[in-house]
Amino acid sequence: MNTLLSQSYRTRPSFFPKPFQTTLPPLYHTPRILHLPLQTPPCFLLQSTKTQHTNPYTDQNQPPLDEEEEDDDDGIASEDVKILAKFKSRYNYIRVLEVSRRADHALAGSRLLLLDSPGNIHSISFLFKSLTSTYFDVFATFPPILPPGPVAILGFGAGSAARLILHLYPDAEIHGWELDPSVISVAREYFGLSKLEKQNPDKLLIHIGDALQAESRDGFSGILVDLFAKGSVIPELQEKTTWEELKRRLRKGGRIMVNCGGSCVEAEDPRRDGDLVMEETVKAMREVFADQVFVLNLGQRKEDSCVALTGPLPDLDAWKQSLPSALRCYVDKWKRYSL
Repeated sequence: MNTLLSQSYRTRPSFFPKPFQTTLPPLYHTPRILHLPLQTPPCFLLQSTKTQHTNPYTDQNQPPLDEEEEDDDDGIASEDVKILAKFKSRYNYIRVLEVSRRADHALAGSRLLLLDSPGNIHSISFLFKSLTSTYFDVFATFPPILPPGPVAILGFGAGSAARLILHLYPDAEIHGWELDPSVISVAREYFGLSKLEKQNPDKLLIHIGDALQAESRDGFSGILVDLFAKGSVIPELQEKTTWEELKRRLRKGGRIMVNCGGSCVEAEDPRRDGDLVMEETVKAMREVFADQVFVLNLGQRKEDSCVALTGPLPDLDAWKQSLPSALRCYVDKWKRYSL
């Protein structure tokens, strides 16, 4: 019987510059190695720094990841990981993993939503902290630079971005789009989405359907784009016409922030090279937004992934002051994209 454990899994770009291996228990036989390199979209962990960060929710210093300790990382012990769900939906191969709080690993105390045959991590949540050390934290810097109005999340997943934004900005209004209803069902059962919806009945609206058809009567103040299929940024995002349509759905002063992937993405189709897809995605954005496209590289290596942002670069000092201290480090990382 084939099990989840024979698959190779990848995350989105990473705070950890090297892949790590996680040993998980098979359901019926001897454990195998499960690869979870923390550098691939859709769920990338951001590059670590040498300074301590303060968690704005616990006010406790978070120790930096030591490079020597990182080199010695042997992964997560098999007894520290549980498979909570594993099934195929119409659109995805869905798996939910839970990492024990006892695990000596950066993912300790987390739940992970894995989709696609390669097993990309599309959502992550921790039991006792809100920040994720992933690109979701970059998404959480978005609302302060937007005009008033609803924010769309295209590719809602299990709601990691929505949860963090609503925690930081209680007055935010979020409209999420997810193609696969099974993903939303899993989010409600395993990732606390039902509770989040009850807590925010007028501020969190979830739509099942094609995210590229998302609309709001007066336009969105911002659009977060996190659209992957079969382990790759969807092909529509490499087309100029898609960005023209999304731009038309913004209100005046609105912006778009995008998870663009990278070469560390493991696609089902080997011809969908992650680095090339990332470049084609940003180039298509530039055709529409001209020189008002900025990128933030999530890691030190050339092959690491990136997030892209449209619109004029905001006042950086004002942006920093509007953010929790742990998120301010991302503001200075944006660079204007050039061919």
